[in-house]
Amino acid sequence: METPSDAAAYPAHWEADVVLRDGGTARIRPITPDDAEHLTSFYEQVSDESKYYRFFAPYPRLSDRDVHRFTHHDYVDRVGLAAFVGGEMIATVRYDRINADGRPATGPDADQAEVAFLVQDAHQGRGVASALMEHIAAVARERGIRRFAAEVLPANTKMIKVFTDAGYTQKRTFEDGVVRLEFDLEPTEQSVAVMRGREHRAEARSVQRLLAPGSVAVIGTGRAPGGVGRSALRNILDSGFTGHTYAVNHAFPEGGSTLDPEGVPAYRSLRDIPGPVDLAVVAVPAAHVPDVVQDCGEHGVQGLVILTSGYAEAGPEGREKQRALLRQARSYGMRLVGPNAFGLINTAAGVRLNASLSPRLPGAGRVGLFTQSGAIGIGLLSALQERGSGDGAIAGVSTFVSAGNRADVSGNDLLQYWYEDPATDVALLYLESIGNPRKFTRLARRTAAAKPVVVVKGARHSGTVPLGHTVPATRVPDSTVSALMRQAGVIRVGTVTELIDAGLLLASQPLPAGPRVAILGNSEALALLAYDACLTEGLRPQHPHVLPFAATTAQFRAALADALAGDRIDAVLITAIPWVAEGSSADPEEIAALAAALREAAAEGPAKPVTVVHLAMEELAGALSCTADEPGAPDGPGAPDGPEADHDTAARESDRQAAAPEASEPDRWAAAPEVRDPDRRAAAPEAPEPDRRAAAPGAAGNVPEAPQERPGGLSGGLPRIPAYPAAERAVRALAEAVRYAAWRRESAAPGRVPEYDDIQEAAAGADIERLLDELTTDAEPHRSVALPADEAAALLGRYGIRVRAALPAPDADAAVRAAESLGYPVALKTTAPHLRHRADLGGVRLDLPGERALRRAYQELTDFLGKPEELRPVVQAMVPRGVDTLIRASIDPAAGAVLSFGLAGAPSQLLGDTAHRLIPATDRDVAEQIRSIRSAPLLFGWRGSQPVDTAALEELLLRLSRLVDDHPEVVGIDLEPVVVAPHGLSVLGASVRLARPPATTDLGPRRLPVY
Repeated sequence: METPSDAAAYPAHWEADVVLRDGGTARIRPITPDDAEHLTSFYEQVSDESKYYRFFAPYPRLSDRDVHRFTHHDYVDRVGLAAFVGGEMIATVRYDRINADGRPATGPDADQAEVAFLVQDAHQGRGVASALMEHIAAVARERGIRRFAAEVLPANTKMIKVFTDAGYTQKRTFEDGVVRLEFDLEPTEQSVAVMRGREHRAEARSVQRLLAPGSVAVIGTGRAPGGVGRSALRNILDSGFTGHTYAVNHAFPEGGSTLDPEGVPAYRSLRDIPGPVDLAVVAVPAAHVPDVVQDCGEHGVQGLVILTSGYAEAGPEGREKQRALLRQARSYGMRLVGPNAFGLINTAAGVRLNASLSPRLPGAGRVGLFTQSGAIGIGLLSALQERGSGDGAIAGVSTFVSAGNRADVSGNDLLQYWYEDPATDVALLYLESIGNPRKFTRLARRTAAAKPVVVVKGARHSGTVPLGHTVPATRVPDSTVSALMRQAGVIRVGTVTELIDAGLLLASQPLPAGPRVAILGNSEALALLAYDACLTEGLRPQHPHVLPFAATTAQFRAALADALAGDRIDAVLITAIPWVAEGSSADPEEIAALAAALREAAAEGPAKPVTVVHLAMEELAGALSCTADEPGAPDGPGAPDGPEADHDTAARESDRQAAAPEASEPDRWAAAPEVRDPDRRAAAPEAPEPDRRAAAPGAAGNVPEAPQERPGGLSGGLPRIPAYPAAERAVRALAEAVRYAAWRRESAAPGRVPEYDDIQEAAAGADIERLLDELTTDAEPHRSVALPADEAAALLGRYGIRVRAALPAPDADAAVRAAESLGYPVALKTTAPHLRHRADLGGVRLDLPGERALRRAYQELTDFLGKPEELRPVVQAMVPRGVDTLIRASIDPAAGAVLSFGLAGAPSQLLGDTAHRLIPATDRDVAEQIRSIRSAPLLFGWRGSQPVDTAALEELLLRLSRLVDDHPEVVGIDLEPVVVAPHGLSVLGASVRLARPPATTDLGPRRLPVY
């Protein structure tokens, strides 16, 4: 507990930028004596009604004494916070510590405070009070206050709602015409959910304002064609942007003009534009950016896209310029994409915005795309264009953001937006760094429960981050980061090509119900390659169905229909190579007919994913993925128009009916798009076929219902089918879909974090506070410290984790005394760092039955390995034999709190056979964790050995997870070895490290990061 004398320094860590309900930003910070003028000006702009609600009486102005009282605080017993926008104070909140009688108080015994808010009328309804509530509550908890009290007039319904909606446990009374509210400040499940819900809505709204502006100004538009600014303007106009567009350049004539040949209104300064500007695209030299940002802020611009480079990627000086840029933009309530950005794109029909350096607006589709690299952004857009162009095509994009240095808007913000964006079915992200990994994992897990999230991570092995990204580097291997992402439901792929391959399959096909794959096609060699690839990826392929080399479209269609109808098939992979008919290769019309047949069969069949592998048949890939109005595309259910097409359609339909008479007529499906197969539904009305996307997860309730149309298709049209030039690529994408679908099914019924009656959380917290006070210094308050062995064992014991006693043995006589106190048989082992857990070097002697054997072992140990003071020998009682394991919990800057498990010795140290889970871990997590390592069979009776007590092992993992989750001061725990016997387990060694936690965590009040 801090006292006023301890807290004289300004608490800078309370400062925060927050996103408000409407998507704008505000700066929250402690009120200081220098804010007297700000406070006076703020109060003058508050209405008389709001003043009455605050003071319960007319209070037209603040006296000098009032101003002094409201601007001078000790930051412990009296604290005031204010919200600022554009340098103007728009809201305040303060608390005063009180005793049980409601009088001013000080000291740790007074754990209650009275709280009051005041919000400028022009900013009411923006969620300012709710944001201030979160921050003042966090400050109060930090200062030892556990409960707030507030008195509110009954007519002040807005403020009553702020308190009641916060989600805290509260009590309400009414006396003397005043509503008195009291509520505990301990976070509850509801309060955390409320806070995160507000965060989601605010951040999603802030991204929506960037992606759907009503007007855009390009600042730095060159007078001559070419250049970054003029190119950006040209791209906006060519995309068909539905809003107003302006060109800005200080060299343009005064009074406004028209920029030709574009015909765009041109101005010398943003301030000269008569109407509002929602988005500013900035392409001026870095030295002029601050002036531009000031003009934007004063004009009311809502968001910035900074194309200008020369910031953090240029070195330390540039990094400081970038931070100053971010502070300036946020001070005006603006979000920022960049600097060094490539831009953003929104293909929605009502927007059509290409505010990027890409010369072409991609086709509208279902894929959301975020990159931190402009070069990768160019490559992704180009690759998607090659895989299927045009609105509604398989590779169509809903929104695209390339954030460059990612000073502000990041992948986390786009996840918030895409989560509820009806135009986005799949989220694809290329990340070079993760600024807030805990938040990313939380948001990715939530988003992945509704739609796939596919990530490719750059800078995986260097241990550093690219220039311009000021975030901590991870200490854990890349394989660990990948495993933790998969636990959160993220589909982690290795390359940009795999990112597109997986994204297109997930955007266009239903999720598979399992790993069983049917393979069919007209090439045995290609089918066998696909078969082998399936086995490599852990799928269960059926024996390939090889069609004749010159198989007709009717044969392909019938084979696909049969495969889809099979009860033992979850997905179908089709292989196709060019065929020769009457001395000539397949022509484009035949290829279009084949594509139409496959798409019709997929439309009529059960809800199962279909993918195609082709060799030298690019026309087939295009016909499978394009829209109805593109060249070579089938016009609804059937082939393209024309006499030859009509003849081919009739012949194909005749062949199809002969080969598969039970198939339904495609034109009937087109007439009633809500019925996949009218004949089948008529035959079995009690089992209607589910939606293709929704059918795959298999778990109703927690999985949002998918739109009532086929993934990747237009309502009433034929489904698009992804095609790949190599079997390995198609199978890898399908395998990712299988794993993701399995995760969706499992996450629909999540595990739980068990409660244990013997856990002493409060006592452990008191121990930790005492130990940190004893072991840390004022010079390095956040440095981690290792606990003495006895203190570590005592702390673990608070959570029901018993560590077997290890008594020091500085000489042989001490070893004998220790053994007599513990009881024979005993073990003698060294604890020197270079010999710890090294039985292979002779540092451990087991099953010593008596004094004679113990003295002989002690003598041999010191003769061969060194002096006792070097070896630090200890004596432990023998425990039941079993499997030696290790368990660790640690805090990693890139992954958060991680729980690790493996077998002790070579499996974990040499082979890296360790499994990781995020903390807090559930019973389901730890059960999967111990079974996921490659050496897990040793725990379950490998080669006739007796299985060990995995239930006890799972409980130990859960207890350790609870300890780290309950106490963020615990930054590292090692339990090694943990001997797991057929009945029970024994923890033979333990080490614990503590550190004072950082000022904020993902559980703290919402705030924007500063990189």
